[in-house]
Amino acid sequence: MKSSVEALEGNQIKLYVEVEEAEFDAQIDKAFKLIAKEVRLPGFRPGKAPRKVLEAQVGIGPAREQALRDGVPEYLAQAVRENDVDLIATPEVEITDGQESGPVEFEATCTIRPLVEVPGYDSLTIELPVLDVTEADLDDARQVELRKSGSLVDADRPAEIGDFVTLDLAATRDGEEVVGLNTEDWNYELGQGWVTDDFDEQLTGASAGGELAFTSSPKGTEEEADFTVKVASVQKMEMPELTDEWVSDNTGEFDTIDEWTASLKESMQEVKLNQMRQGLVSKITTALTGLTEIEAPESMVDSDLNQRVQNTMQQFQAQGIDFAQWMQATGQEPEQFIESMRGQSEDAVKSDLALRAVAVAEAFEVEDHELEGEYARMAMQYGQKAKEIRRAYEQNDAVPELLAQIKKNKALDWLVHNVNFVDEDGTAMDQDLVLGHNRDEDGNHVHDHSGDAADTDDQNDDQNDDTDATSEEAGES
Repeated sequence: MKSSVEALEGNQIKLYVEVEEAEFDAQIDKAFKLIAKEVRLPGFRPGKAPRKVLEAQVGIGPAREQALRDGVPEYLAQAVRENDVDLIATPEVEITDGQESGPVEFEATCTIRPLVEVPGYDSLTIELPVLDVTEADLDDARQVELRKSGSLVDADRPAEIGDFVTLDLAATRDGEEVVGLNTEDWNYELGQGWVTDDFDEQLTGASAGGELAFTSSPKGTEEEADFTVKVASVQKMEMPELTDEWVSDNTGEFDTIDEWTASLKESMQEVKLNQMRQGLVSKITTALTGLTEIEAPESMVDSDLNQRVQNTMQQFQAQGIDFAQWMQATGQEPEQFIESMRGQSEDAVKSDLALRAVAVAEAFEVEDHELEGEYARMAMQYGQKAKEIRRAYEQNDAVPELLAQIKKNKALDWLVHNVNFVDEDGTAMDQDLVLGHNRDEDGNHVHDHSGDAADTDDQNDDQNDDTDATSEEAGES
């Protein structure tokens, strides 16, 4: 078999493939063996009739057609491997010669993953939230704890934000109840922002015994519903006075307000730090893709979107949620639901292209032990043997994509350790603090896996989802 490549406009190429007559004849032999199982000839058991006998009975035409259907995809896959074609969509194949006899020639128009450049990736600056805990933050935290010891009393006035109202809620759309929005004796805290965007606004100023009627769109939907709310009571929270005695009696660990406040501050700083680390990868990839104008190929977006929809449906099934009922409750059509995730898919595709570009720029390679380690990781995840995972990838020509995923993870890890971190005021932040690194007395890193923002295997879920999806597809084939 011979193959060659011609570059076309955009991210397309054309593969030209020529299969010699002698080589293609082996495909015809295989086709005749299939035909032999379906054709019954006197004196021969099913599947045992020789090719010459079959050729005399049915002719070579049906076998050649079958050989073309089965053989062309195999030759195309071989040509893709030999020419390192990074396909992102099913090629358009046209057989140009050999339909009747002789060598087989065909051409395939292929859409390939575009190569992009990301100028300035090696001097990327990431802005992170300020980690300082303000006095207002501390006051809010103290109030939350005090509320646990508080008690509800009748307000004897119209409802205000922060009050608790007991109400009967009814919602209908076109005369039919809206699922999940009809309840009685519901105790609701004004200011939570539930039900509708203006729900709290509607209830503010209502008094016990009052009844409200309004039309609004339930959260997560665009379709309006008619609401009726009966207010049974309006209560306010009375909280105890913050004293050393209260701290001693209720915290069980501290004797004074100052001791308790110092502990709260330390805990809140740790929470802020962990929240910042959890969003670190997303911020880096967003900043990375912002360095270049990357067009997300539609075929890649559609593929990612399809995978997201499948994953979402599986999550619904695992949680025992009826998808049709959920769609009805949220007032969405299936097309709306799918399109609502398209933006995420476009971002994921842009991130994929940018990270691949960094991997190329940094010339990252994958060592044998790293590839074996990835097989072992997936084997543990799927309860299979590593050699079974490897065989599935090899048989389905999926190894190149797995190697690309590993390189992308390397690129992301490189970025995490080489970008500059600043706070919202533009002040440089300590990288060791951001990444959770500790240093020994000589100044060397002491790696602490707990809460380490540099553990991109855990942080970069989209990359692992891509790898795992490839694993599932390879294993199913």
